[in-house]
Amino acid sequence: MEKPIIELRGLTKCYGALKAVDDLNLTIRKGEIFGLLGPNGAGKTTTILMMLGLTEPTAGTAMVCGYNATTNPIAVKKKVGYMPDSVGFYDSMTALENLAYIGRLNGIPESEIKDRAFEMMKIIGLADAVDKKTSAFSRGMKQRLGLADVLIKQPDVIILDEPTLGIDPSGVKEFLALIHQLSRQHGLTVLLSSHHLHQVQQVCDRVGIFVGGKMLVEGSVDKLSRNLFTNENYVVSITLREAPPARWEAEDALRQLGNVQQITVTDRVVEISCLRDITPDLVRFFVHKGLDVMGVHKKEYGLDDIYEKYFENNLAENNTHEKPGRTFQRSFFKK
Repeated sequence: MEKPIIELRGLTKCYGALKAVDDLNLTIRKGEIFGLLGPNGAGKTTTILMMLGLTEPTAGTAMVCGYNATTNPIAVKKKVGYMPDSVGFYDSMTALENLAYIGRLNGIPESEIKDRAFEMMKIIGLADAVDKKTSAFSRGMKQRLGLADVLIKQPDVIILDEPTLGIDPSGVKEFLALIHQLSRQHGLTVLLSSHHLHQVQQVCDRVGIFVGGKMLVEGSVDKLSRNLFTNENYVVSITLREAPPARWEAEDALRQLGNVQQITVTDRVVEISCLRDITPDLVRFFVHKGLDVMGVHKKEYGLDDIYEKYFENNLAENNTHEKPGRTFQRSFFKK
């Protein structure tokens, strides 16, 4: 089996009595997009700084691309591209000049710099802005240029710390699609740190919920959903062309299908709660009764649901001995 490209073992960082990162264990494979998900102050950025060798852990190890980030930080920096939440450029220089400067700092031969910078601008979709000064760039354009900044040295891993802050919704969608495309086409490993649930769910293969310096749970959204909602009923909403009558005689027959727990009729929508997924049987039932089915929707549990369910379970366990510093969990998803 191929060795993990990122392997954190017992990683801990203390600032006096405060444990910013507490015994973190994490493995990320080559080509994965992993979302490190948690509120501001959870310890995400501290973890990233230890992975880059920019701050030393109090305990534990961070192995990145086969190198110990603490004892061999230069080797790690050669393999990893890092984009912080706010990327700075020289406003008096053009986008191409900024990229060429970064290329020189990364030791790229002068004969290759211009061509590689042009290539990066094309990849990020800013080929028409190479001669434009970055002072005229929007926030979204600067984030794209920041991505070119980390890609120009052709890293094996890119780490993005809150990369979508301040970008409009359409820009976020385009930026995340670009990240996904780069990872799949070039085999890039991506660590994406964020507190935006929906954005993380769109692009990441796996996510880790990180709160108070601890990794509470990690896995794919599907895996976390299955683990947390195994006892939940399947809920199917069927939209009809016309609303069924107030006293709908077919409702009793519908209950006889088996596994049907509850039926709720609201205007043209019939919501059915089942013990197992019987969606095909339900659709056939409505068609057989001569009712035109306009839409079928199965409830799927996303990161919002996982957050709420996970913390609901956690708080139930800890209510009798709630620890200082954990009360913010209740309002995390409401922000």
